[in-house]
Amino acid sequence: MAIERQVPDPAQTAEPVQDLTTERPADDIDEEIIDILEGMGDEGVQYQDDGSVILGEPEAEMPSLGFGENLAEVVSESELDKIYIELTAAIENDKSAREDWEKTYTDGLKYLGMKFEDGRSEPFEGASSVIHPLLGESVTQFQAQAYKELLPPQGPVKTQVVGEYNSVVEEQAQRVKEFMNYQITHVMEEYDEELDQMLFYLPLAGSCV
Repeated sequence: MAIERQVPDPAQTAEPVQDLTTERPADDIDEEIIDILEGMGDEGVQYQDDGSVILGEPEAEMPSLGFGENLAEVVSESELDKIYIELTAAIENDKSAREDWEKTYTDGLKYLGMKFEDGRSEPFEGASSVIHPLLGESVTQFQAQAYKELLPPQGPVKTQVVGEYNSVVEEQAQRVKEFMNYQITHVMEEYDEELDQMLFYLPLAGSCV
């Protein structure tokens, strides 16, 4: 007669496992928050109108100042030091980033041949300081050609009708063209002078921002 071995049921013999995913009761969390707030005191707690609180020291109120007042006289020393460090670091980064551009621009001004050097000792004593004006000639030619294209006698603004074309739209485009050209050539007196100056520096520096 065969005797079968009884295998215990795991569901009946296994010890109950504690459920670690069970959330803590809300009452326990509320009690901990109350203990934290009581430990901090009133100095570290800002009570809001809606019942919420902000932990941390309250920010100092900025005194009322008139327009144009010197803010450095009312801002704290620590905040001024922080601003100083950020500004000086940003300035140094800008200078470092534009070193190559500054060297190119400086060399361009040198090779224009507009500065006479007397008593030159490089590459040898008594070397000629004459610089060929090829770069200066190229710059002025670019300036003259670009000026003629960008500021023609009839004005720099041209209009083009996009979409449905009719006499009403054509007349409107013509009015816009005449008004803008009048503004640039008569009202904006600095436009002509600054455009001419920019077109001189553009081929020399590569950009005018």
